[in-house]
Amino acid sequence: MTSENFSEFRKPPIATTGLLGWLRMNLFSNWFNAILTFLVIYFLYQIVPSFFNWAVFSADFTHNYLGERIIDRTFCTRVMEPELGGACWAIIFVRFYQFIYGFYPVEEVWRVNVVYLLLVVAVAPLLIEKFPKRKHFLYFTFIFPIIAYFLLAGGFGLAHVSTKDWGGLLVTLVLGCTGIAVAFPLGIVLALGRRSNLPVISMVCTLFIEFIRGVPLITLLFFGMVMLPLFLPEGITLDGLVRCLIAVTLFQGAYMAEVIRGGLQAIPQGQYEAAQSVGLSYWQLNRKIILPQAIRITIPSIVNTSIGLFKDTTLVLIVGQLDLLGIGRAVLAAQTWMGLSIEVYVFVAIVFIIFTFSMSRYSLYLEKKLKTGINMGAD
Repeated sequence: MTSENFSEFRKPPIATTGLLGWLRMNLFSNWFNAILTFLVIYFLYQIVPSFFNWAVFSADFTHNYLGERIIDRTFCTRVMEPELGGACWAIIFVRFYQFIYGFYPVEEVWRVNVVYLLLVVAVAPLLIEKFPKRKHFLYFTFIFPIIAYFLLAGGFGLAHVSTKDWGGLLVTLVLGCTGIAVAFPLGIVLALGRRSNLPVISMVCTLFIEFIRGVPLITLLFFGMVMLPLFLPEGITLDGLVRCLIAVTLFQGAYMAEVIRGGLQAIPQGQYEAAQSVGLSYWQLNRKIILPQAIRITIPSIVNTSIGLFKDTTLVLIVGQLDLLGIGRAVLAAQTWMGLSIEVYVFVAIVFIIFTFSMSRYSLYLEKKLKTGINMGAD
């Protein structure tokens, strides 16, 4: 052993495990990363304490500093003593019903709560592989939309509630969940159609995808609200929320089709030939071999597109549908709560962050579980 090798052998080992090891590998791996880490720490030091002081420590919630119940902005410390500068969360507490249910009748709001609960029951078997009696609950997942529709809109002895009375988180979830759930199979069909060997089917799917992707969502929403009724047969009308759902679903379906098509093109041609050699039909080939792999490798893009749609549901405010953001704008229009836009927008942002962050973390869980990104094999 040479002296150089001996000196290297005598160097103390650098920690690569534990807290110190994680800090060194992720935050201080080199001088540039160390500088960035200190800059971020300094930035957080300047921002985070001020935000928490405004949002929590100096904020008004349901009562003001005199112990009187807040019924409008004039009772908030922020208005009474501006130098304190705390948030006036009373606007959220007082209008919390509208943020969650819109203008749904109070005596019927139990129906919305049941739908929220059933939504969790319907989604859980899809997301949790080891869910108890998962196969049985999957049947309920497919009939949940029908049950939810009659519970929310009425029927079978339940009083009718117009979608004009829906609002807040209810409309956001209806648009987001329905749009994502319907657009996914629509995107698969469009992606397969675009790659079809039949020129007519391929051309129709391509024209549809390119047209929808070339038009802003707000244009489709206006088309659904204004132009769509003109193309319907006489005597047939569609509710405004349904028209928004159609526009959102078509928009998401076109983008989902391109995401899935990218996954289909990533599958080696040899797998197509191998499946055909054992006698599998076109649908068996796609259902058992090609689509499962394509969907697996496109999970990050699928979730990213779904998150984008969930946030884009706020655009329905422009065509008169009061989603979560729309209710916030309506609340701020009242003279008693003017000037509290920061509180409303922060609350709406937090709600959206909770949903989108949950979707993102579940995507990472699936990627890790399915080992997305590993080599798919040579041609």
